[in-house]
Amino acid sequence: MALVLPFGLLLAWWIASSRGWLPEQILPSPAYVYSTALEMIVSGEIFYHAGVSLRRVVIGFLFGALAGLTLGMAMGLSRRVDDYVRPLFLAFAQIPTLGWIPLLMLIFGIGETLKIIVIAKGALVPMTINTAAGIRAVPARFVEVGRALRFSRLQTLRLIVLPGAAPSIFTGIRYGLTHSWTALVGVELLASSEGLGYLLVWGRQMFWLDVVIVAMIAVGVIGFLMDKGLDASEIYVQRWKHGEGD
Repeated sequence: MALVLPFGLLLAWWIASSRGWLPEQILPSPAYVYSTALEMIVSGEIFYHAGVSLRRVVIGFLFGALAGLTLGMAMGLSRRVDDYVRPLFLAFAQIPTLGWIPLLMLIFGIGETLKIIVIAKGALVPMTINTAAGIRAVPARFVEVGRALRFSRLQTLRLIVLPGAAPSIFTGIRYGLTHSWTALVGVELLASSEGLGYLLVWGRQMFWLDVVIVAMIAVGVIGFLMDKGLDASEIYVQRWKHGEGD
């Protein structure tokens, strides 16, 4: 059933292009886009730009996710930290990631540092919020069990708090990766000479809509595969919930 809508859109696209409802310069045919995609795959061009984008998003996401995990744990474990940090953090979170780009451009220029910071910010907010919420949602009786067993603070955190907060943390990872990927494409649209976002801009400037569509498909496919990869990772890490762990 999930294939019905994509095939329906493909059919509508084919009908619209074959009947000339829009000029080919605006809506190239599926066959022409397929031919362009094949050329870019054979030449390796699409893999090069996708590799550049993936490298950026991995680095930026790791920085943002680790910072968000640390800050979220501090806010979830300490009411005082939460009281001091949350108001300013929520105000910071309300500004869209792409809204920071003009200011960051003035400070860091348009090099790789700008891109990594923008991507990291995309992951930071959802990771922090979901980690803090997940830790606060761990039942107090679980912590009491740890005290009864004379767990140290580190053992309580590792064996009780983090496993209990794992579903919420994985939600933060998923949203953080999605936001990072979106931020990456956005910053590459504005300030890049390589990457999938650059392909989108270059194709639009040259009025090569087939290249634009191929780049859009690549962005969507990679995002879909990353989401499915997170699904598999979450199931593996939380396999104890299904009785599969030791």
